[in-house]
Amino acid sequence: MFYYAHYEWQVRRSKVKIQAVDGEGKPQGNRTLIIAQKFARFPFGCAINKNILTNQAYKNWFISRFKYTTFENEMKWYSNEANQNREDYRTSDALLQFAKSNGVSVRGHNVFWDDPKYQPYWVRNLGPQQLAAAATTRIHSLMHRYSGQVIAWDVLNENLHFNFFESKLGWTASSKFYATARALDRTADLFLNDFNTIESPGDQASSPDSYLSKIRQIRAGGYNGPLSIGLEGHFRDVNIPYMRSAIDKVASSGLPIWITEVDVQAGPNQAALLDQVIREAHAHPSVHGIVLWSAWSPQGCYRMCLTDNNFNNLPTGNVVDAIIRQFFNVEVTATTDVNGFYETSLIHGDYEVSFADQYQSEKDMKLTQMAQHFVVEASEDTLHVKVLA
Repeated sequence: MFYYAHYEWQVRRSKVKIQAVDGEGKPQGNRTLIIAQKFARFPFGCAINKNILTNQAYKNWFISRFKYTTFENEMKWYSNEANQNREDYRTSDALLQFAKSNGVSVRGHNVFWDDPKYQPYWVRNLGPQQLAAAATTRIHSLMHRYSGQVIAWDVLNENLHFNFFESKLGWTASSKFYATARALDRTADLFLNDFNTIESPGDQASSPDSYLSKIRQIRAGGYNGPLSIGLEGHFRDVNIPYMRSAIDKVASSGLPIWITEVDVQAGPNQAALLDQVIREAHAHPSVHGIVLWSAWSPQGCYRMCLTDNNFNNLPTGNVVDAIIRQFFNVEVTATTDVNGFYETSLIHGDYEVSFADQYQSEKDMKLTQMAQHFVVEASEDTLHVKVLA
């Protein structure tokens, strides 16, 4: 726990010094401040699926907690084109509209999946020329439709463990897909995304060294544009020292890292282990975002639910709520000293400060109701904020 706390304070917080003054600039001592985080700069989200479109309780639970999401299956090729030349984006369109209407940013998942068993049935036996044509249609169709509306794309999912496209189109297939994706969407981050890099030290296919080798291979194939690293985070056993060292190793690439599909296998310590994983990821300076893989279905979640079917929190959900309160929905009540100052360290984000105490005059009553905005960003310098009391 010391590691998390120590590095979280170093990496995710900055010093802030607030002074309350009156309209003439005179310090206002012994005033009660409410400092409320309005937007967290660190992305923390949870996957959703089509069930949320028709379930108000699911909507309410999700919207009250998250501003980032990934669609569990609804943007995958087998969902959008189950039958050749018969595209269907109705569900992904509806999910994107839901997200946009609630201020939720979306990761595009995924353009292609390199696992043979997750191809649309009609894709699996295509010859190289036919597959190349179908893949070209797929990437242009999906990315033209959603370019500028998602913050990231998992361009070629799990291409460390599998090689469906490379085996048919040649070893530069990944590079060509990333180059095309970059041309089609200049603003979204383009991710590799694979499992067991941080979860399992025994999986050599996606070890940190294998991950770095795949990045070099994509570069050697001709793609030199932006790349980001997706580490899925499907944990069966949790080994925090290994997780930390694995992130350190892939971070040597200098590329941004997200933990993209976090869950922990069911067991007596599931909630406690989830807490450790999230805190470790959040405390690492190279991790730029976290998404939980807990989209709800009445039949159960992929591996880890956060609620029961009535959207009452399970122990895992309680862990997530505690994390949100601590890092992503911060509210501090504090009192200024005799010189009107209050000093603290705050999680990076957008804040409003207002006054909880109220005076009797009409003029002062109006002033105390004013909320003033400030932004806390990564910096070694103390942020000085002067607020009108």
